[in-house]
Amino acid sequence: QVQFVESGGGLVQPGGSLRLSCAASGSIFSIYTMGWYRQAPGKQRELVAAITSGGITNYADSMKGRFTISRDNAKNTVYLQMSSLKPEDTAVYYCNRVGSGLAWGQGTQVTVSS
Repeated sequence: QVQFVESGGGLVQPGGSLRLSCAASGSIFSIYTMGWYRQAPGKQRELVAAITSGGITNYADSMKGRFTISRDNAKNTVYLQMSSLKPEDTAVYYCNRVGSGLAWGQGTQVTVSS
């Protein structure tokens, strides 16, 4: 059974940075495309960034240049480095295998506020 444990969220001022981590267990992590998603209050969950097994990355337009996704296959972990954060980035952030339909973890709350 695959499980995802997200961490690294918190309260940050506009313009600040955070690094999120997601540890995956129970699967052959390295062969799958992994994604970071977020869900803001009252909104649907959206894909923020994705990274293939070979390290090819893709970002939602509003995150390009501000967010960087990376992975460490030896640690079964995917990261999201976020910078130049804006209040509209406030959301619960989740990771998952893209397109898998696997259960979601508990997520990590990111709040951008002065």
